Amino acid sequence: MHFLESCSNCSVLKPEVPFHTDEMNPKYHPLLFILLTTLLCNVLSASSEASLPPQATRERPADNETIYKISKKLCWNCLAESIEFLFSHNLVRAAKWELPLIWDSQLQQYANSWAGQRQADCALKHSFPEGDFKLGENIFWGGGSTWTPTDAVKAWADEEKYYNYQANSCADGQMCGHYTQIVWKTTRRIGCARAICESGDVFMTCNYYPPGNYIGERPY
Repeated sequence: MHFLESCSNCSVLKPEVPFHTDEMNPKYHPLLFILLTTLLCNVLSASSEASLPPQATRERPADNETIYKISKKLCWNCLAESIEFLFSHNLVRAAKWELPLIWDSQLQQYANSWAGQRQADCALKHSFPEGDFKLGENIFWGGGSTWTPTDAVKAWADEEKYYNYQANSCADGQMCGHYTQIVWKTTRRIGCARAICESGDVFMTCNYYPPGNYIGERPY
């Protein structure tokens, strides 16, 4: 059994520079050039397949191996758990042709701090007061100690089936804010943490910058 929560209904107005460091400035990341070049080569290669109509080419499954390699390059000095978080997110984003996220150590530190505070009770609580989100944030709780980053991201991403793009809304009685935050078009950075609580259960949290889920805007 697992539960999850997002800030899908928390952001109304864009915050004024809610969280910023030099590390978040794209000019500090030359690997972005490598990333964009790789993606461009993949697109050109796909477009050369004349046997596929344009729409079918665009919607063909993502190349998991390529996305994994890119995710590793965008996760400096990361342990396997961090790469798993990032790779799982970038797989979901690739399906909508959104740029992959970059792992951010300061967002990871923030997530680690909050996950550490939740080890005593494993409560499914956000780190920000309701309506005062400075970062995008998805949280997850799972009964037992075997839940992985892939499990958490899959649970969030599975909400895609509840999201109506034309109406830009969730199905009645359902959540879809975890999914829309994952694929949000202007989100560039992510940091996540996983903690085993004193109860033996698992708490996971991911923070995103810039945050998404602005009312009236579509994710992609």
